Amino acid sequence: MSDKEALLKKISELESLNDQLLSEIRYLDELMREIGFEDGLKTLKIAAHEILEQDRNSIDD
Repeated sequence: MSDKEALLKKISELESLNDQLLSEIRYLDELMREIGFEDGLKTLKIAAHEILEQDRNSIDD
């Protein structure tokens, strides 16, 4: 297999993996919206950061 063929094969594998990951992210985003996170994963991340910050503050107290 030539270098070019190997690179094309790797690109194809990475494109496939990217498609799978995008599908998973979209599915998780949809689930988060269904359970009440208005903006999906974006809102979940904000909530997670707020919880972590509260935990850090309670440890410092």
